[in-house]
Amino acid sequence: LQVFDDEGNNVTPHPLFQSDPHTAVPRQGKLHCQVFNLTRGSSCSTWISNKPTAKSSLDGPAEPDSGEDPTWSLPAVQVGQEEVEEALTEEELDQRVDIYLSETDTLWMFDVPSVTMSVEAEDAGRVLERNKIYTDLCKNKPGNERFAERMVQTLAGAAKNKEVQCETISMADKGMMVTAWDLDNSLDASGIEPTSRAEGPRATTEEGTRCPTSKEPDQTVSVSSDRGITTSSLMIPESAVPARSQGEEKCLSEAILTSENLKQDLVIMERILMENIFQPKLAAYRQIPVLQEPDVTSGRADTAAATEEAEEEEQDKEKKDEGKEEKGLADTSGVNESPGEAAAPRLEQLWSYMCDVTSGHSVSSMAWNRVNPDLLAVGYRELDSKDQKQGLACCWSLKNPMWPERIFRCEHGVTALDFSLASPNLLAVGTCSGSVAVYDVRGRQDAVLLDSSASLNKHTGAVWQLRWVEQDRGAAGGDKTERLMCISADGRVTEWLLQQRLDCNDLLKLRRTEREKKKLPGQKEKKREAPISQQAAGMCFDFHPEDTDIYLAGTDEGHIYQCSCSGTEKILGTYRGHKGPVYRVAWNPSSTDTFLSCSADWSTLLWHRDSHTPLLAFSSVTAAVHDIMWSPKSACIFAAVKESRVEIWDLSVSIFNPVISCSASPDANLTSILFAKNTDCLLVGDSLGAVGVWELPILNAPGSDKV
Repeated sequence: LQVFDDEGNNVTPHPLFQSDPHTAVPRQGKLHCQVFNLTRGSSCSTWISNKPTAKSSLDGPAEPDSGEDPTWSLPAVQVGQEEVEEALTEEELDQRVDIYLSETDTLWMFDVPSVTMSVEAEDAGRVLERNKIYTDLCKNKPGNERFAERMVQTLAGAAKNKEVQCETISMADKGMMVTAWDLDNSLDASGIEPTSRAEGPRATTEEGTRCPTSKEPDQTVSVSSDRGITTSSLMIPESAVPARSQGEEKCLSEAILTSENLKQDLVIMERILMENIFQPKLAAYRQIPVLQEPDVTSGRADTAAATEEAEEEEQDKEKKDEGKEEKGLADTSGVNESPGEAAAPRLEQLWSYMCDVTSGHSVSSMAWNRVNPDLLAVGYRELDSKDQKQGLACCWSLKNPMWPERIFRCEHGVTALDFSLASPNLLAVGTCSGSVAVYDVRGRQDAVLLDSSASLNKHTGAVWQLRWVEQDRGAAGGDKTERLMCISADGRVTEWLLQQRLDCNDLLKLRRTEREKKKLPGQKEKKREAPISQQAAGMCFDFHPEDTDIYLAGTDEGHIYQCSCSGTEKILGTYRGHKGPVYRVAWNPSSTDTFLSCSADWSTLLWHRDSHTPLLAFSSVTAAVHDIMWSPKSACIFAAVKESRVEIWDLSVSIFNPVISCSASPDANLTSILFAKNTDCLLVGDSLGAVGVWELPILNAPGSDKV
């Protein structure tokens, strides 16, 4: 049997088994083959007989239900094919024969499920969604409140019987009398050994000079009598114990008061009380909701009515107090308000940092810690006694607004201070005598870490301002080093080196210049600004926020110098506009080409770096401006203090009048000002030693405004 395709090519498959020609094969029966139609024609089933007669093989297709068995062994099939080929004629060979091939059943010997799936499969979307859910679950497990690791015992262990043999436990009630000093355990850590007490007038203790401690429940008491001395274990009542001597009471009190554990416990208790007392104020400072205590009400109508009446009375009282505060403290100036307009913004005082130690001192300077924004350093000095008394440098914390965490006592009045950025525990302090000291706020003692008293190049005038400045020293990788810079009344701008002792190098010496005089008719022209040997007193300075190599220096002449720390020319320009000593200069942190200056001539001037004449002048009241500061949240807002008033200016609203002008107590003058970090609050220091914390609702302006 041969198979041909449409083009006449022989595509007959070769047999897989070669039969032995000598093997005897039965020559009877029929062979049934099912094949595919290679010529894509009609399909049929053909029975081929293995008899030599041509009729048996050409009778046409046989019926499958004829009852004949079509199964044959492979050798018999091949032998039958050879005999049929010999018997077929040419006409029979030309006939088309359809062969059908059928597949047998598949036998599964080993099956391993696949762990991968094609993206084109039907269930690919469902599998991808499950994988995403599992990935998100694994990612959100760490730190998730809904996830908790717990141990679970899945199988209950078999119960076991345990038998214990012991003696019968006997119970007994015992009692004793305990005095007040028996309950006192404050001397356990002092190392004093317990002593026995004696009863009677002739009894004495083993160590009479030592402080008593707690007694044991059963004490051995030696009793003396005419018959001799006997020893017994007795219960001593409180009335039978003699009173303590004056020395014993004093020793006990000293041991309690000097205990470190007691001091630490008192500090914790004090902070808890302060947080409870100042909770509404601290919440307003943090800009978080104020916690309200729940009202405990009963079912009776009279109790509820009484509670409502009490609340109404408290509200009326608070409204009256607020009205008084507005009249006495919040005197707003500027554009007059119409009845339909909203109320003008005003300051609201939260609390004041003040205690008995700082009372009577004047606040000279304030500085925030660079790492801990809740830690405030305040410098104090005496104004009435010409700075002859001792000064103070105190560190205040929000945890206790009524008492400072650290108190450093200085020999002279403190005029300037600042925290280090590289070492936040270091506090630099400058005094009116010209000395510079560095303290470590981690220690509770007020000992000086470094002092300039041994320096041969120390200042001879008051240090009016000092600051830690990071500057690029040309190191590889752009590393910056921190330096301590000072400006003094002796006309020197110095850089202090922190080594085994403090020593300084002069960066600039300010020279006094002769003031320009008007030329009269007929008068000969004189030389202008003739330098003399006398030095001008340095009052303030401020380094550029982006380029710390550039800084401004203000003098008592009213001049402001733009200076450089490096280069041959130290003075780059001079700004003349004030007619009195310049108390403060401040670069704008947002618009770095502009800066402010305030002076004793009652004015505050706005300057541009490239212009030697002021752009704007701000003057509202005839009073010296002691301090100014830009807002850290807006380039158009700054604050200024003028003796008894604090003013908030918003240049986007008005350049003629401040948006807020608050009058403080007439008994004190305002000396310094400082914006709080991470909150809309303002800190104002006065001449009585108080630092008031004021809330500023106006500071919600965007910080992207430009001057």
